[in-house]
Parts: sequence; structure tokens; C-alpha cells
Amino acid sequence: MVSAADRQAEVSRKWELLSPFLDERQRRLWMGTEAREAGHGGVSLVARAAGVARSTVTRGLFELEGSEAGPGPARRAGGGRKRASVTDPGLVAALRALVDPDARGDPESPLEWTTKSVRVLADELVKAGHRVSPPTVARLLKDEGFSLQANAKVTEGRQHPDRDAQFRYINDQAKDHQAAGDPVISVDAKKKENVGQFRQAGRTWRPKGQPEKVQVHDFIDKELGKVTPYGVYDIGANSGWVSVGTDHDTAAFAVSAIRTWWEKAGRDAYPAASRLLITADGGGSNGYRIRLWKTELARFTSDTGLAVTVCHFPPGTSKWNKIEHRLFSRISLAWRGRPLTSHEVIVNTIAATTTRTGLTVTAELDSAEYPKGVKISDKQMRELDNSGALRRHEFHGEWNYTLVPPSQLRVLFLNGYLSGSCSTTAGT
Repeated sequence: MVSAADRQAEVSRKWELLSPFLDERQRRLWMGTEAREAGHGGVSLVARAAGVARSTVTRGLFELEGSEAGPGPARRAGGGRKRASVTDPGLVAALRALVDPDARGDPESPLEWTTKSVRVLADELVKAGHRVSPPTVARLLKDEGFSLQANAKVTEGRQHPDRDAQFRYINDQAKDHQAAGDPVISVDAKKKENVGQFRQAGRTWRPKGQPEKVQVHDFIDKELGKVTPYGVYDIGANSGWVSVGTDHDTAAFAVSAIRTWWEKAGRDAYPAASRLLITADGGGSNGYRIRLWKTELARFTSDTGLAVTVCHFPPGTSKWNKIEHRLFSRISLAWRGRPLTSHEVIVNTIAATTTRTGLTVTAELDSAEYPKGVKISDKQMRELDNSGALRRHEFHGEWNYTLVPPSQLRVLFLNGYLSGSCSTTAGT
């Protein structure tokens, strides 16, 4: 006997195939036919499968059985009510202004996090002169790449007292760089992945009864090993770069990924840039305590001539990093239910990741070796500090600092900025 779920899937498949070729009345009649064939519960089943209201299916039944006098309406192509975003061109921009705050309530922040319900958002938009309902707000949010998400366990212990102040500081830095046409990137390493015939969470369409066969246990394949995708997300361009590393996830690997992004994408996208802002987590290979991270960035600034400012998210807030929900979550969706059988599969799947909002991703395999245990001595760090190349900001200098290239250092020395302490605010 065919289950309700299988029947609904079959109706959904037919709907996707046929609906583009039917007018409004023909769709109702087809849905009425399917509902009658399904028997008890058929109206609800077809409504769910086609994504329409039950009343639409019921009306199709009435028309099919002759209970409604005369033919029902069939609008011409392009007829019907226009979408709110068409009749009100400023609606989407107003909505994004409400859901783009660094701390709830700042409509100009480049960092998105919000706990406002669609009803609250709709009320705010109505107050601003827009005619919109909560369901319309929900649809617009979905179209803009937002989703309704549950809480995530990300905070350990107490929140840092300067947590919100650091968010505001990051946003001030981001807006300053963006206004000057300088790139702002979000960086992080995605979780390591086993390479081979291993199970991946999620489901994908396959012939019925023919699931992809994978290993029972997730023991690492000694030949294929693991990979670490390190991502660089360009916030302004909505584009991502991912270096798929086959060796250790170290600070040298992290900076190498940033260097590769700059050489192969960033330099062409920002030919006049003299600065780069990096937003990063507080831990991991790009953590604020990692000496190798700072010394590798100093070498990067020397090679490129860019002044690199780094702003770390405060402890327990790494999930606010844009790369998590703008890039990594999309990659996870792209390979859901698909075993990562080879390096080629991983790289090509990442590179094929796109969204309706225009995300583009480039991926490349990095098979270089990045040994663990590289030590940076106290003397090396003192030299970096005393040279002025590492300039810690006045506000939480451990989280916020700028690496200055030699070409810019000479100008600062000549102007007298580095005659004293290196603890200065960014941009001075």
C-alpha cells in the first residue's frame, strides 16, 4: 500500500512538471482530480504537495464536479496582484535596514543579527509608511537569504562586559573601510572533513530505494586523510574564496589562504586599496593569542603593501562571524547527503555553491605542508611591537590591532606618529 508521504511526493513531482504549462483554472482542476483520487485527506495532501491553500484545492473539486456555475477565472500571464516589493520599491531596503544591526536597533550596521519577529518587523514597516503584512515580511526575508533559526550553543560561561562594545567597534571599522573602498573580509576555518565514502548529514534526491552506500564507521582513510576548508568571505562583494588544505590547520595556512585570495581575487577587485580589514574569531588558527598569526600577517603586509587591521570577535560569539552564515552554511547545504569521496569532489562542490542573492565561490586545493609547533619567541614579538609594525588599538588592543607595511611605517616615522607608544587607534 502506498504511504501518504509517498503519495504526497508523487503529487509534488507531478505538480512541478505540469504546473508551468497550465493556466489558473486548469491547475485547480488538476489538483481537484488528484485530491479525489487520493480519497480521505486528499485535499490536505494535495495542498501540501503543491504549496497552495486547501480552499484552492476544494474549489478545484467543486469545479470538477460541476458544483460551481460557469468556468472559474483564469488570469492571463502576468495578471493578478503585483508583489509588494514591486509596488513599493523601497520596501526591501527598509526591511534590510531593520534586520542589519550589530546590536539590536542600529539600522546602519553591516553585520546582521536580529531577534525581531516578522510581526514586529511588519509593525515597524507600517509605522514607516509601508503597507505590508507579517506573511509578506517572512517571504521577503526568505528571498533576501534569511531563515528562521533556533538558538545555538555558542557562549561559554559569562559574557564579556565589553561584548557589545566590541561589536560596535567592529562595525565602525567595517563602515570606515567600506566607505573608503577598502576590502572587508570575514575569515575562519570550516570543520575538518573526512575524505572518502563517508556519510554526510542531510538528504538528496536519488532513485527510490537506491541510497548512496557509505562506510559504516568514520575511521579516517589513511591515504585520503582529512581536509580543512579555510574560507575568506568578501562582505562587500558577496563572494567567497576557500583554500582546501590537506595538512595541518595552522596560522601559516590561514594567512596563506588570505594571501592566495588577495593575489587571485582581491587585488583585481580592489586595485586602489591600501588597507584590508579582517574580522575573525578569537580562537583557532587565527586566534588573537596566536603569535604566528601576527608574524605571518606582518610578512603579508610587507609583501603586499597593505595595512591590515584585524578585529576579533569577543569570546563565545564566533557564530556572529559573517562567514558562518553567509558562506559555510551554504557549503554545508551544497554537499548535504553527498559523500566527499575525493579532493576533486570537495573543491568542485564548494566552487559550485551559489545563492539567489548572488553569492559566488572559488575553491582551490592547497596541498602544501604546514607543520605544527612553530614557535615565535618573546624577543621576536618585542621586535615586532617596538618596530611599530604591530600597532595595538587603544580599545582592547589584544582584539584589535593593525599590521603596518614598511612603506607606510616610513611615512609614520617621518610624521612623528611612532615616536612614542605603539598603542594607537586604527586610522591614525
